[in-house]
Amino acid sequence: MSQLMGIIQRLKTLQEQDQSGDVPSRFFELNGKRVCQVKYFGTNDTFELEVYDKDQKPQKYPFDNIDMTAIEIYELLQEENNNQ
Repeated sequence: MSQLMGIIQRLKTLQEQDQSGDVPSRFFELNGKRVCQVKYFGTNDTFELEVYDKDQKPQKYPFDNIDMTAIEIYELLQEENNNQ
């Protein structure tokens, strides 16, 4: 459960970053491999999750809830961990 809390804290940090032009973003990695990237759009208070898959083009998913975004990131990291 502490991993999920860490993800939520990182997402909250994105929300608090200065919105001076650049969209705040963060990569989530597992053992040096990028699993996904999340961007926060303060104008409409939404997150965009971009999921990387080595066999396909990255997929983007919008979220308007920090908890749902964190759960999706957590599940992606767990899935990647199980595949290794």
